[in-house]
Amino acid sequence: MSTVAENVASHLLKIKAIKLEPAHPFTWASGWKSPIYCDNRKTLSYPEVRNYIKEQFAALIREKYPQAEVIAGVATGAIAQGVLVAQELDLPFIYIRSSAKSHGLENLIEGEYKAGQKVVVIEDLISTGGSSLQAVEALRNAGCEVLGMAAIFTYGFQKSVDNFEAAHCELTTLSNYNAMIDLAVKTGYIQESDVEKLKEWRKSPETYK
Repeated sequence: MSTVAENVASHLLKIKAIKLEPAHPFTWASGWKSPIYCDNRKTLSYPEVRNYIKEQFAALIREKYPQAEVIAGVATGAIAQGVLVAQELDLPFIYIRSSAKSHGLENLIEGEYKAGQKVVVIEDLISTGGSSLQAVEALRNAGCEVLGMAAIFTYGFQKSVDNFEAAHCELTTLSNYNAMIDLAVKTGYIQESDVEKLKEWRKSPETYK
């Protein structure tokens, strides 16, 4: 039987939300060279994929965080995902901007919430975890209790693991880099000879060429 991690990885590869090019690395905005490019916004364009991810997020939250009172999305990639999950769970939704507005009420958190409410944060992708944890910090500064974060996919960098531990924030992802590589080899998407290169990249992405 396929696991959720394998099913999500399969969906992401099928719709090319994840692209693997070990021989022709992509360049990220940070300047890092990478054999993988992940754009989970694409999942929103495919109802079957979108619904599967929504349902798995909802099942995860029901199991791990039944006391959740609010769903929060991290702008911009996880706003739509968060709305879908909040709708499925019949819970209020808010979202956290990357920076406060420079006009009007200058909000950093958009939507209705109260200090003391229990929040689960939805994210689309975890790389180092920096921007995701900024959202957690904003919620905590606003008086909310962050129960944990749920994301579609993580590269599994040690830096992100360390960052989440330091922030005392539990992270659960639907799929991950290892599950994706295993599936990509199994289905012939990549060759066995590519695996070592893909694993080396994750160990030291900032020096990969």
